[in-house]
Amino acid sequence: MHDLINALILGIIEGITEFLPISSTGHLLIAQHWLGPKSDLFNIAIQAGAILAITLVYRTRLMAMTTGFRHAQQRDYLFKIMVAFTVTALVGLPVRWLGWELPETVSPVAWALILGGIAMLAVERVSERGPDLATVTWKIAIAVGLAQVVAGIFPGTSRSAAAIFVAMLLGLNRKPAAAEFAFLVGIPTMFAASAYALLETILNGSATAENWPALAVAFISASVTGFATVRWLLAFISSHRFTGFAIYRIVLGIGLLALLPANT
Repeated sequence: MHDLINALILGIIEGITEFLPISSTGHLLIAQHWLGPKSDLFNIAIQAGAILAITLVYRTRLMAMTTGFRHAQQRDYLFKIMVAFTVTALVGLPVRWLGWELPETVSPVAWALILGGIAMLAVERVSERGPDLATVTWKIAIAVGLAQVVAGIFPGTSRSAAAIFVAMLLGLNRKPAAAEFAFLVGIPTMFAASAYALLETILNGSATAENWPALAVAFISASVTGFATVRWLLAFISSHRFTGFAIYRIVLGIGLLALLPANT
């Protein structure tokens, strides 16, 4: 029962923090400090739950893009998602193979939270000075792909935050439009990352000792909370700024540096 409760808590944390611009890595770092570290397969499962959640939220949009491929606007948007994902894959895979990633320990995660929060405040201020635009350009698509790689190199950056704010910085300053593109690009990106990690886990043989009931609880809780979180966030940012999230990141980063051992 204890393992199931821990799995439920971690799944909820993943579902909430994966899509808010506050870093799921930082929150899971804190949670697993108290609840104990989990296996790679467990972390894959909660991320897969998040993928399912975002796919369900955007099921109508995804269906429109696939069935309306003959329409130039739908086709153009889908191609830009594919370009962003391709950039992430082509740049991100060599980065992973070469090991150019900071460890998911307190110091790098905390500093990424703090610096990311400051950057969010600055980008939103700059973005609000430009014209109200909701069109994804090819430059934005490429930049979003690169932003996802940066988020992978610097744990604590937040993939969703990096993608949303680079899009806003380059002119996509209607926040719901920036979030939608970031989340849709995240579907193939997170799916590919989870599939790659799952393959690694199977090949190294560590999947055989997994607690499968706990894994299922984590997957379901991540899916349910992720779905609710994305729906709430899209409604919230249509009429609110990201300031509260930025301040929260800064406070959390300072708290991590102050309260947890640096090698956690």
